[in-house]
Amino acid sequence: MTLTEQLKSAMKEAMKAKDKVRLGTIRLALSAIKQLEVDGKKTLNDDEVLAVLTKMVKQRKDSVEQYTQGGRADLAEIEEAEIKVLETFLPAALSEQEVADLIANAVQESGAQGMQDMGKVMNLIRPQVQGRADMAVVSQLVKAKLNA
Repeated sequence: MTLTEQLKSAMKEAMKAKDKVRLGTIRLALSAIKQLEVDGKKTLNDDEVLAVLTKMVKQRKDSVEQYTQGGRADLAEIEEAEIKVLETFLPAALSEQEVADLIANAVQESGAQGMQDMGKVMNLIRPQVQGRADMAVVSQLVKAKLNA
């Protein structure tokens, strides 16, 4: 079952359970996926759908931070609930040690010598960590490894 099919199935379950938050969040995700499919005139594969969901989680985390700073805990709670729903469709997050191991392997595999090779390392790592780790954090760790 593809990730899009899983989302559609979960939407039906949320409708039957009358879970408004879950239903609304899944509809937003399916809408974003459909928009990209229409714009690109192609059906998205699981990796592309995963990228959409990851982006939606990141957007909501940014919103939670802004709402919290603005004293709007009520809106932050809504965003956090949506994050929980979206994360149920993402693969399990990688631990810091797993990310560090992947980085070490990618540096060795690419033969990276310094910062000029960061693109090579990131291109090797990105498919392995997509949706499972924050790419900003991964990027910082790669920089630290290449500068060491």
